[in-house]
Amino acid sequence: MNTTVTLPCGRLSVSIHQARWPLEALCGFACRRNRKRGFLFVSKVLGKHIPVRPALMRQSHHDLTLLLPELPGPVLFVALAETATALGQGLFEHWLRHTGRGDALFLHTTRYRLRRPLALTFDESHSHAPEHLLYRPVAPEDAKLFHSARTLVLIDDEISTGATLVNLARACLRLNPSLASVHLVCLTDWSGEARRTEIQRHLERPVAFHCLLRGEYRFEADPEFDPGPLPDVIGRDDFKDHLLPAEGGRLGLRRPAEPSWSVSPGSNNQQADAAPLAGSRVLVLGTGEFAYPPYLLARQLETRGLEVWYQSTTRSPILPGGAIESVLEFADNYGDGMPNYVYNVRPGAYDRVLIGYETWPLPADHRLAELLSAQVLVAR
Repeated sequence: MNTTVTLPCGRLSVSIHQARWPLEALCGFACRRNRKRGFLFVSKVLGKHIPVRPALMRQSHHDLTLLLPELPGPVLFVALAETATALGQGLFEHWLRHTGRGDALFLHTTRYRLRRPLALTFDESHSHAPEHLLYRPVAPEDAKLFHSARTLVLIDDEISTGATLVNLARACLRLNPSLASVHLVCLTDWSGEARRTEIQRHLERPVAFHCLLRGEYRFEADPEFDPGPLPDVIGRDDFKDHLLPAEGGRLGLRRPAEPSWSVSPGSNNQQADAAPLAGSRVLVLGTGEFAYPPYLLARQLETRGLEVWYQSTTRSPILPGGAIESVLEFADNYGDGMPNYVYNVRPGAYDRVLIGYETWPLPADHRLAELLSAQVLVAR
């Protein structure tokens, strides 16, 4: 199957080689506000740029989990921020339940600095915000597993060239040369057979690729296209320990998450349960890297019979057009004074909007709840 999409930034041609899920169910296409790479694969099941039903998101986690073979332990799962934090943790938790094993650790990279020992840093060369940080797990047993893992599982939403995952894998291999194999997991893999062979050669270990759709792409950039100035996407580079919890995916997880929530002062005094939401069209929003716990809330509400949609905010600047029907811009909630975005959500499109935060208090210039008339929930 071949598809060609004409975008303001250029002409994108994709060839599908293998599809467990159809292309139209997995992604659309848009233009970045980024001269390093003009186009973007916009996932329809990731819960980032397009609202998704939690059950569909869960199914993608489940189906990816079933593609993983028996993995020699200990196993280290690492997901890339910010886009794949929920995907990675969802895959990890499905794998734990599916296998019943306890010799695995989950971490995700982050863009935020903490007063914690760093395990490694690496770059995402084409990104608007290239530096990733990976922290050493806090618990001694988790740190021991981190350094003794035999299998490395890396998760991202899609693979195009695979350069970012190669950079991360190399950094992990330098830290732990005893890693015997690498598994790269994503929703859509566009790298092509030649590039996959090259990745195997770079990493000097067996590398397996797991995805719901595999193909190749070719992009012809329009030389006349001007994405406009890139907004500030780097932030203040200060420490965020006062804002971020001393637990969770940044610092290591061994068990499924069990988040609880409190209603913020000044928010509507309604609890995040099914009773006051009955009969409503509900949107649950995660915020930046904090995507998985709000997704769990959305899934919980959906299992109680509500019409629920889920997605999260992002720092990624994308232009309207293609799969991006609307853009809502606001100041971030991590105190960096930089713009964040919600895509494909217009004020008034939902009866109720619930926003899940890991940061409290919120910066004075962060007005997302006001823009969407939303209820603010804070993880505790």
